[in-house]
Amino acid sequence: MTDPAEIEEAILRLVAERPDKTIDPAAVARAVAGDGSEQWGPVMQPLRRVAVRLAKEGRLVIYRKGRPVDPDDFKGVYRLGPARLD
Repeated sequence: MTDPAEIEEAILRLVAERPDKTIDPAAVARAVAGDGSEQWGPVMQPLRRVAVRLAKEGRLVIYRKGRPVDPDDFKGVYRLGPARLD
């Protein structure tokens, strides 16, 4: 099991490295667990929970189809971006 604090650190670091872009959650999972799908695949659900918490705290934004979404109500493919200042 991957530590949520480790996932949080990886999300925030990767988002900060690309402040003008969004990032794929799978890139975070790979950074935490390794490149093989059997390694990073199991990290995706814990990663989603951490991303939702961070979005609720205002520390990042979850995007779906290029638009910010409600962290409590989104499905499917999503991306992560830095917190908006506006």
